[in-house]
Amino acid sequence: MVSTTLERPDKFRIGRVFNDSFAVISRNIVLCLGLAVLFSGLPTLLYQLWLWKWASGTETGAPEFSAQRVIVTILVVLASMVLAAILQATLVRAAIEDLNGKRPSMGDSLKMAISLLLPVIGIAVLVSLGAGLGFMLLIVPGIILWLRWSVAVPVLVQERRGVFGSMKRSRELTKGSRWALFGFWIVLIIAVIVIQLVLSQVVMVFGVTTALILDALVTSVVSVVTSVAPAVSYVELRQVKEGTSVDELAEIFS
Repeated sequence: MVSTTLERPDKFRIGRVFNDSFAVISRNIVLCLGLAVLFSGLPTLLYQLWLWKWASGTETGAPEFSAQRVIVTILVVLASMVLAAILQATLVRAAIEDLNGKRPSMGDSLKMAISLLLPVIGIAVLVSLGAGLGFMLLIVPGIILWLRWSVAVPVLVQERRGVFGSMKRSRELTKGSRWALFGFWIVLIIAVIVIQLVLSQVVMVFGVTTALILDALVTSVVSVVTSVAPAVSYVELRQVKEGTSVDELAEIFS
């Protein structure tokens, strides 16, 4: 069991969020990686294998444009959006349960995630459109908007405020801590880049099939970290701004 007697932090601490994020993952490694492989890694592997098979049947060795490929790609994108939404909401719930000293239940977490599927997708679409437009204009506005809404999904899962209410609440919680959040995500991005560089070397040593499997595993790990980290950040931000304990957060589910 995890102790829930926590002192109110004076500000958002990057190191503490890192430690808590990886502690949550390590305590629930089977649940986290199992879900990530099922909802992220396996679909990625199947799609990559399909592209590879398609390419191997062409004269150029590269996938050729066709209506079938376009249709399959669209279906894959839509399916990936749904699976990513389920995975993120499930891991957010599991992370909060763990921080409350409980053992997260896969069934309970999945049930909750599916019930919030449409709002989670709605947030993902709005954040992507808003931040994407900001990036297209001057880059910096895109970063600011993304940081503002970075804990919108945990807010939705924990407080049930709906799409726009969760985005507004995320903006309020992240205010005053966005530089720290920016630093936190920069470190995470650097870690992902390092993993990808290592993978590229593995690709040169082993074959294509092994490389695709490893890529799917890396995708799974990245999905776990990028889903759990916002949940831990949300808890940290509530403790910093409101002094809310993990126990009080858990009462929402009682």
